[in-house]
Amino acid sequence: MDLELRHLRIVRAVADAGSVSKAASLLGLAQPALTAQLKRIERVLGGALFERDRHGARPTRLGELVLSRARVLLPAAKELQEEAVRFAHAPSPGFRIGATNGPILGGLLDRLAAERTVSTYTSWSTHELTSMVELGRLDYLLTGACGDSGTPTGTLLWETISIDPVFCLVAQDHPVAREKEVELADLAGQQWAVTPGDGCFADCFAMACARAGFTPGTIYETDVPTCTHLAQVGRAVVLCQATHPGAQGLTMVPLAGAPLRWRQLLGRHPTAPDAAWVVGQAKQAHMDSVRRSQVYHDWLIRNPGYGTAP
Repeated sequence: MDLELRHLRIVRAVADAGSVSKAASLLGLAQPALTAQLKRIERVLGGALFERDRHGARPTRLGELVLSRARVLLPAAKELQEEAVRFAHAPSPGFRIGATNGPILGGLLDRLAAERTVSTYTSWSTHELTSMVELGRLDYLLTGACGDSGTPTGTLLWETISIDPVFCLVAQDHPVAREKEVELADLAGQQWAVTPGDGCFADCFAMACARAGFTPGTIYETDVPTCTHLAQVGRAVVLCQATHPGAQGLTMVPLAGAPLRWRQLLGRHPTAPDAAWVVGQAKQAHMDSVRRSQVYHDWLIRNPGYGTAP
């Protein structure tokens, strides 16, 4: 016979009642049946659990040990059962998504919201969002990292959604707007605009420029609308992800040789709901964004090895 929870309930009942006869009455059993059951429990546990006389039943040292464990295990088992019942009858959980700026966020939210409720929180800081996921305030984090950086460390579980080249956005009348692709060195005299972040992209861009033989001029780090405006008026070249949806008056031009790469990443809390499905939806959202960008679609044909992760 193996020890079961019902055996611990019997031991607890005898201890609480102070006698086998009173415990039998409380449990709705005949006293001889309870006495026989208690003896079987004692054989399993290797010794007497109670000292019994005409004054009642008192736990032995072994009985005190078993009781101490029973008073922990029995409430925990009851709580587990109640929680499991609540979980089984609860509506499907929603998703809490944190994100930095990224062109596939809208597509992912659209896909998730078709099935579940979704709440979002956006920040330029991956560090802030990572902390929120670690603390359980968010389930998922959609962010990006320079293609040459490693996978973030910490307690989050990470999936690579895609590896994309970085392209540039220029005004439609810019000298390179009609080019199929442009060498980074040919943009040496330009001013630049980029959205902010706390990764290593700025350093990677500076290194790419150094390899191309120049030091970049003014770099405007600002929000998306301002970057767009600066490109539209010819004030700056905007560095953008290849899945960027574009904007009126602008042309997206690939950089020859993909000197800069960007990884789309999805981090999640270890208890995040439906992880495999959400990862799949993120990859589908990326594929959708590629299909919407003729420039990137054509570039991928010439440059296999990039795009949505398998």
